[in-house]
Amino acid sequence: MLGELVEDFLFYYQAGGYVMPPLVGATLVLWYALGYRMSVLRRGRRPDLTTLLRHVSAGEGYRPRSLVDFAAERGLAVVDREPPNLRRHLDEVVAEFRREAGRYRIVTRAIVAVAPVVGLLGTVDGMIETFDSLQEMNLFAQSGGIAGGISQALFTTQMGLAVAIPGLVMDRLLARRQATVERELQQLREHLVAEATTISGRRT
Repeated sequence: MLGELVEDFLFYYQAGGYVMPPLVGATLVLWYALGYRMSVLRRGRRPDLTTLLRHVSAGEGYRPRSLVDFAAERGLAVVDREPPNLRRHLDEVVAEFRREAGRYRIVTRAIVAVAPVVGLLGTVDGMIETFDSLQEMNLFAQSGGIAGGISQALFTTQMGLAVAIPGLVMDRLLARRQATVERELQQLREHLVAEATTISGRRT
C-alpha cells in the first residue's frame, strides 16, 4: 500500500514538471506553520480568568496549557514586582503573547494565495507544450508531447488547489481561534490592572 502511494506520488511529481518541487516545498512549509499555530493556539479546558488568576496566584498546582495560561503567569509576576507603570509593562507582556499567537500567519496566507498561481503557471507551460506538439503532430516526444503537456497542465492545477484549499480552511479556523485568544489576553490585562489597583487601595 505504501509502495503504491510512493509510486503515485513520484508519477505526479515527474508529470507536473518544474513547478512541482516548489509546490511540494510549499506544502511542507504550510503544514509546519499550521501545526505550529495549532499547538500555540490550543485552549484546552480551563476556568474563567478570575478563577485562573486565583489558582496561579495561590500556587494550587494549576499547570498552564494555553497561551493565556502562560500570559497569566507572566502578568502576575509583573504585578508582584509592583513596577511604577504597571499598565505599560502589562501591555508589553500582552504584545509579546499576541505576536506569538500570530506567528506564521503571514506565511500561511502567502502560501495559500501563491499556490494556485504556481499551479496555473504549470498549466500554462503544459498547454504551451501541448500546442507545440500539436503543431508538430507528436503524440509522444522526449519532452512529453501532447499527452505529457495535458498531464502537466492538469496535475499542476490539481496540486495548486490541493495545497491552497485545505490551507485556506485551516487558516480561517485558526484566525477565529487567534481572535479569541487575543481578546482573552486583553481581558486578562484588564483583570490584572484591576487586581493590582484593588491591592494598592487596601494597602493605603
